[in-house]
Amino acid sequence: MTRITKVIFMALGLLLLVGKDLRAQTVKDGLTWYTDVEQAYEVSKKTKKPIFGFFTGSDWCGWCHKLEAAVFVKPGFKTWAKNNVILLELDFPRKTQLPQKLAEQNAGLQQAFKVQGYPTIWIFDLTKDKAGKFNIAAFGSLGYPDGPRGQEETTFLANANNILKNKK
Repeated sequence: MTRITKVIFMALGLLLLVGKDLRAQTVKDGLTWYTDVEQAYEVSKKTKKPIFGFFTGSDWCGWCHKLEAAVFVKPGFKTWAKNNVILLELDFPRKTQLPQKLAEQNAGLQQAFKVQGYPTIWIFDLTKDKAGKFNIAAFGSLGYPDGPRGQEETTFLANANNILKNKK
């Protein structure tokens, strides 16, 4: 193997490692969304903010897309999220295959929270026991908000604030 070939393989390997870390969090519409529960846990622990787990079907769930458009992209939600929670996206795509570790993580959390429909949001805290296993303190769940059309963000935030109020 030539020196140039070795350098190219090393650079590709580094890119793959960096790319893997970058996929563990994404910035959408100015908000940081984690996909790795370990990362979300670490940030939650540092900031003392609960985790906002968004169970979604990114490539097939119409109500999930509707929730993102009616609530998640709005300025009020963005401010609320930055001040109150750590965002965790738990995706269940049908057309895209997730890495096995991520798919297993998401399925485990889906079972833990008994999620049966999408979109579902759970607000929760995590702690770790001595063996390194997570313990979940769930505060409440949300779905697509009921209420007048055009008031989805207001209704959603009122419901989310009630959950946070009950947490304390």
